[in-house]
Formats: sequence, structure tokens, C-alpha cells
Amino acid sequence: MRLLAELFKNNREWASRMEREHPGFFARLVGQQTPEFLWIGCSDSRVPANEIVGLMPGEIFVHRNVANLVDPGDRNCLAVIQYAVADLRVRHIMVVGHYGCGGVRAALGDPQPGIVHEWLAPVRALRERHSEFLGSKPSEGARWGKLCELNVLEQARNVALTPPVLEAWNRGQPLAVHGWIYSLADGHLRDLGVTASSASEAAAAFDDGVRKILS
Repeated sequence: MRLLAELFKNNREWASRMEREHPGFFARLVGQQTPEFLWIGCSDSRVPANEIVGLMPGEIFVHRNVANLVDPGDRNCLAVIQYAVADLRVRHIMVVGHYGCGGVRAALGDPQPGIVHEWLAPVRALRERHSEFLGSKPSEGARWGKLCELNVLEQARNVALTPPVLEAWNRGQPLAVHGWIYSLADGHLRDLGVTASSASEAAAAFDDGVRKILS
């Protein structure tokens, strides 16, 4: 129980520091959240969205799960996207993977019993689709890194195909979908060079991004 008490102590210190450094911060936060960004990332504890991009609470809307998947059957993820796009009117959706992702690493191996491995089925399917390319890499680490990149673009493509995003584009709402990856080794984000701002852009943009990775 000592650890839990420390968490509450840390919370009080954080709240005091925030109010001291940003007077009226919590009063403003209570009023309304108006983020411009939706971050879809991995649940990995080493990849905290706000801290990585230096944004304050209230400035970025976040959805995280194992291996940053966007599955058409995941109502939780779809609800987040719909709320972010239709209600919060975010202007950017970033799908952010990371090198060294444990979920992607698990998908490189054989399926094991359990919910986690069932959840990772889309990543294993992606691995099989690019098996020849991945098999040409000189090491497991190289295969792992490339599958992390391919997974980002696959999930960003899935975002672009969701009904909330397509509906937003159809009504002319400014909205862009991006694919990024984060390095645990140096703390740097890398833009994978793929952005889609309309349905007509999306297919070509993600296909080009995959070709760059495979080249």
C-alpha cells in the first residue's frame, strides 16, 4: 500500500505545481476540452503521448491499446474516433507506433493461447502478407523494426476507412491522418511520410508509404 500512497502524494504535488506554474489551469480545464489532435498509440508505459510531444492536459485526445491497432470491430476505438472527429472536431489523427513494441514482437512468433494473441491477429496477418520482405532482413531486430513501421501505416489506413473519418471528409471538414513512429532509444518521433487529408488521397498515400518501407 505504500506505493499507492506515494501516487496520491505525487498527484497533490503535481496539481500544486501545475497551478503554481499556470495559474487558473484547472479552472480553464474544467470548462471545455478543445484538442486539435487525436493520438492513437500503444499502451506501452514508455510511450506517454502528452510528454512526448510536449503538450499540456486538454491539448491532445488519446486512445491507446496493445500494438496501436485500429480494428473495424473494436467499438471502443471507433467510439473514440467518432467523438474526436464529430464532437471535438480534431484536425489531426496521428497513429503512433514505436520501435521495440512488445505486441509486434509477439506477432513475429507463433500464436499462443490467450486474448492478447487473439488481439494481435491483424499484425500476424500483416507479417504474413510481407513475409518475403521481412524474411530478407538480416536479423530479428531488423524484421521487428520494419514490422513496427508497416503496422503503423496499416492502422493509419484503417483510420482513413472508418465511417467517422470518411463522413468528415465528405462534408469538407478539415482533417488529416498521419503515420508516425517513436524511438525508445532516443525519444524522437519519426514521420513516416504519410498524410491523408481526403478519401481520394488516402489509398495512394498509404500505398506509397508501404512501398518506401519495402524499397
